[in-house]
Amino acid sequence: MTNSLSHPPQPQHNFKRVAILFSGGPAPAANAVISTAAVSFLRAGIEVLGIKNGYSNLMQFGPDRPMEEDRDYLVLSHKALSRSRAKQGIMIGTARANPGKAISHPDHLKDKERCQAFQTTYDALCSLGVDALISIGGDDTLKTANKFKMFQDTLPEGSKKLPVVHLPKTIDNDYNGIDFTFGFFTAVDFLSTEIRTLLYDGEASKAYFLCEAMGRSAGWLAYGAAIAGEASLVISVEDIMGDFVEKEWEEGGKTRKTMNVPKVVDRIVKTMLAREAEGKEFGVIVLAEGLAEMLPESYLDGVARDDHGHIAITDIQLGRTFSKWVAKAYEEKTGRSRKVTGVQIGYEARCTKPLAYDVILGSQLGVGAYRALVEKKLNGVMVSASGQFELHYVDFADLVNQENLVTVVRHIEPGCDFQKLARFLETYVND
Repeated sequence: MTNSLSHPPQPQHNFKRVAILFSGGPAPAANAVISTAAVSFLRAGIEVLGIKNGYSNLMQFGPDRPMEEDRDYLVLSHKALSRSRAKQGIMIGTARANPGKAISHPDHLKDKERCQAFQTTYDALCSLGVDALISIGGDDTLKTANKFKMFQDTLPEGSKKLPVVHLPKTIDNDYNGIDFTFGFFTAVDFLSTEIRTLLYDGEASKAYFLCEAMGRSAGWLAYGAAIAGEASLVISVEDIMGDFVEKEWEEGGKTRKTMNVPKVVDRIVKTMLAREAEGKEFGVIVLAEGLAEMLPESYLDGVARDDHGHIAITDIQLGRTFSKWVAKAYEEKTGRSRKVTGVQIGYEARCTKPLAYDVILGSQLGVGAYRALVEKKLNGVMVSASGQFELHYVDFADLVNQENLVTVVRHIEPGCDFQKLARFLETYVND
């Protein structure tokens, strides 16, 4: 029997109990990440607690509200984890509660009032006898993990320190430090199936569907779904950063680029006319939902924002709004009417059954959390995988700006081969 069949080595460690939490929006293969991380620790004799609903319950901890099993956390056992790797949903739940909301600069970590939510979170974990924290989530959760590590660095000498390891999650795939995030390909597969179905519908009724796809900050999901689903055109924030920029608005000391709405609408109408010239009186146009963030301020008046400062994109209904503009512009240009229906797609993909690829990737990241903490003795790192699922560990400082404590979104590089792939396959327009 070769050494390759031997079980992994069991290094010496001082961990008795670790906590795992999931924060932000769901993603396919979430349970693969949670269960494989938990099993790895359990096989090393380390107890595992699944913190329920992100940071929300931890932030409510206090003398009159101690942490309570089943309500605030689950004890993850081998029995509870049996055949859970490919299950849909999130076994420990999720939430968007943000204990680092009041902290936007390292100096804020010296302010006890600003740090109170972190202090409560830290006290809650310590009350459970936790020795380390594994966080799973998007770039906002990564920011929180980094701040929580930095908060602990300010604790008095001799205080218990909880190493923090982060696992990247987003179906948007806009993470620096990793090639693909778990759930991305499952979401692309799900959305592309919807797009192809809508193409049949459009062809039968000589109509267009304008699909608003998830992807707040970058166009990976919109582009992937459009390419795999054979959409007629895809437009994302990267495209606005290129040809469609109108001007920048000053907002609270920050600038943001806004789109020239009539120009975008005209580009969509040109696609429709080019398809008609090919004898195709139907099609599907994909817009990344993040375009809503690039609407001029007059379009965003009164729109709510979440704990991370993001606008409530669902309130804008970008697809439906653009469909009205496109239908009107088409009629003005041709003298004919054309049915254009706005559809929002993506949310239903977040808890769909994961593809094998995402289960494998999620499993490697989950095991990577154990290996980062127990084998490598690391703290303040994000687990990553590249190539043939080779693990590596990226320091928080390489992912989070240590001056303003924000992450940098990974956009589709203008002119890259992935972006060109969409241009090659969609309807050609002579601009």
